[in-house]
Amino acid sequence: MILVQKDSYLWMLTSLLMLLAIPAVAWVEEQPTLRFADQDRIGSIIPILAAKKGFFVEEGLHVEPLRFNNGPACAEALYTGAADMGSMGDTAAIILAVRNPKFVIIGSLATGEHRHRIMVRKDATLQTIQDLRGKRLGVKKGTSTHGGLLAAIAKAGLSPTDLDIIDLSPSTAIDALLAGSLDAFAASEPTPTTAEQKGARQLATLGGLGNEYPVLLVADSTFLHRKPGTVNRLMRALEKASQYVAGHQEETASLLATETGLSIEATRGAMLRHDYHLRLDESILSSLKQTALFLKQQNLVNETPDWAVTLNHNFMPLKIN
Repeated sequence: MILVQKDSYLWMLTSLLMLLAIPAVAWVEEQPTLRFADQDRIGSIIPILAAKKGFFVEEGLHVEPLRFNNGPACAEALYTGAADMGSMGDTAAIILAVRNPKFVIIGSLATGEHRHRIMVRKDATLQTIQDLRGKRLGVKKGTSTHGGLLAAIAKAGLSPTDLDIIDLSPSTAIDALLAGSLDAFAASEPTPTTAEQKGARQLATLGGLGNEYPVLLVADSTFLHRKPGTVNRLMRALEKASQYVAGHQEETASLLATETGLSIEATRGAMLRHDYHLRLDESILSSLKQTALFLKQQNLVNETPDWAVTLNHNFMPLKIN
């Protein structure tokens, strides 16, 4: 009888311990997790800062970062299902949305009319965009820079066939230019500022076209529908990072220089060409429509997005002036 009671107590104790363990396991499993694709570019300061300053953690969110050096790579991560959300330029976002309408834009992280620049060697005789006729120019195709470049050369009276345009990663553009393999390259910051420090000069910016070149927050709409609470946590963390940038410019530059390996001088200069705010307004929409129409005219997309579908206002309401 005593042995039976001991066995019963042992069984009850074991059961109790198992019950106590269940909430802990469930809690771990239910921790909000989000796979986020972004870039090691100056335009991606806000998500980089949110991670480094612990703003994601403060919101109880576990973010699995996927870091790339261009927007098309971020877009491909979303398209293949490797990422739930990501940041990229307007051209990559529009091409992705046309490719599959389930990918939607929920806001802009940064803008910068002059954040894309065309760079040449200091000793080059080139002085204007028109001088690029017949020249070899490198740019990462499918990026915001690529879309802006096509618009800039069209404004200058050139067509893409008037140049020898090479698909080239920003990471190799500077060396290719200085080695003489290219006559020019176009890229977003911080590549142009870094190039200046190594002996290149600016031929032109891609500004003056009425486009803000927004860095966009893009998501799989299926994920938005399934995990709205997780997305709201992300948005709160990104807003904290946006406010931090506004109030701590020097600390942000120092942190980003450490993160990217750039000099503090290059980081400061590149940051000045951006405006870091979470936005979704008429100006952003106007820039997107302009880029989409131009991409269609250049046969880079077969249609423009249905903006009523492509813009999701549930997490950042559209502001109408």
